[in-house]
Amino acid sequence: MQRLILAYGTIVGFVIIVTMTIGIELGHSQEWLGYLIMFIAFSMIFVATKRYRDETLGGVIGFGPALLVGLGISSVAGVVYVAIWELYLAVNDYSFIETYASSIVEARKAAGAGEAELAELVSEVEQFRAQYSNPLFRLPMTFLEVFPPGLLVSLGSAAVLRNHHS
Repeated sequence: MQRLILAYGTIVGFVIIVTMTIGIELGHSQEWLGYLIMFIAFSMIFVATKRYRDETLGGVIGFGPALLVGLGISSVAGVVYVAIWELYLAVNDYSFIETYASSIVEARKAAGAGEAELAELVSEVEQFRAQYSNPLFRLPMTFLEVFPPGLLVSLGSAAVLRNHHS
């Protein structure tokens, strides 16, 4: 089971982070698209759990063991996602947060925000920028970007694939 979790988790994490970073580089980083990519990649949890059930367990798996396979894959995918994201940040001299923060302010400005609203937003963005520079904030936050969709797919896969002895 461990090899299966490591293999599928690595593939899922790699697919998610590579498509995300390509989207950022091309200027196509939309939140809905990111989550769609995550859910598509996390569909591998279903494939891996079914494979484990059918090939290793003789076609029988309970909800708990099926959920553990999914959570293992989600966890490995999250760690891969974080590791490659950190590499991406380092290669780009941690400039992502500057670009991201500026884009938030510019978008609000373009939407016609008043001076008071912009001043408050700039203050919030500066606070976030300071937090993001701290790895103890950034690493778990990055992991939590990807883990919840994996958790949902893990729960769904475990519910669908569970069965009992006849």
